Amino acid sequence: MDIKAGLLKKDKRAAARLISMMENGESEAVQIIKECYGMTGHARIIGITGAPGVGKSTVTDKLAKQLRKEGKQIGIIAVDPTSPFTGGAILGDRVRMTDLNTDPGVFIRSMGTRGALGGLSKAVHGAVKILDIFGMDYIFIETVGVGQSEIDIVKLADTVIMVMVPGLGDDIQAIKAGIMEIGDIFAVNKSDRDGADRTAAEIEAMLDFNRSEEYRPPVLNIIARDNGGIEELIRLVEEHWEYENKSGSYKKKKSNRLKAEVMDIFRDSIMRTVHSMSENTNIINELIQKVMDKQLDPYSAADRLMDEFTENQRHKF
Repeated sequence: MDIKAGLLKKDKRAAARLISMMENGESEAVQIIKECYGMTGHARIIGITGAPGVGKSTVTDKLAKQLRKEGKQIGIIAVDPTSPFTGGAILGDRVRMTDLNTDPGVFIRSMGTRGALGGLSKAVHGAVKILDIFGMDYIFIETVGVGQSEIDIVKLADTVIMVMVPGLGDDIQAIKAGIMEIGDIFAVNKSDRDGADRTAAEIEAMLDFNRSEEYRPPVLNIIARDNGGIEELIRLVEEHWEYENKSGSYKKKKSNRLKAEVMDIFRDSIMRTVHSMSENTNIINELIQKVMDKQLDPYSAADRLMDEFTENQRHKF
């Protein structure tokens, strides 16, 4: 199969294969994205995050179905815990949004975190680009729900929807240092439960306390299971997008995201080179032994490793 040609022809099998190649770290996948990168930038990226059990999958499912009624092409990336046995996602996409799997205008992919901090697989960045090139109008990233480290979603999403529910223990679960900062919209799901209004009011109070920017995230009560509030939630997503563009915030956020991504790729490249170099020269083991013997301190050992890396790269050119 010509993966690149298939992707450009909107062949779902080609897109799925390319995402798998990204997950496996195959250089061919990176090369295809390089060649097609000029086609990215069309899709809107929506992050769906929140604690386990708040109904993130249901919210994603209902939002996708509503947008499909408007003729939009939808990509969904569900980031799940990784199986310790297979390395794959424990929760499969077919267990989730069964109806959407048969919709030709929807592409769903479950991806395992593979130990990545922040609940996001490194391959998610590549998957988003692949679905953007594929021609999706909206790409939803539903995170695994791992608490504060989900701040990583900010690096990727244009709009982050923080889903919460009443009655999960704390008055407002998951409101800890930093968590309130990542939501652009707060959706209190399962609002037919007792305490929903109180939860919404407490979120409003926390936002008043924490936020100093011009944009104040809205708080919306929804009942996703019954489609309650879903159209209003989409309207709030559109309003946030309009605000981001009019205020210039979008360009700033995108610049910061791209800078972070380039630096992450650069660091990974350096680490791969250093590990490859050390396997050939055994330099790391030698340095570690010297640190063990107190002939070197860890800082000087790291300096020497950097010197070796710099010299190695110099010879390449």
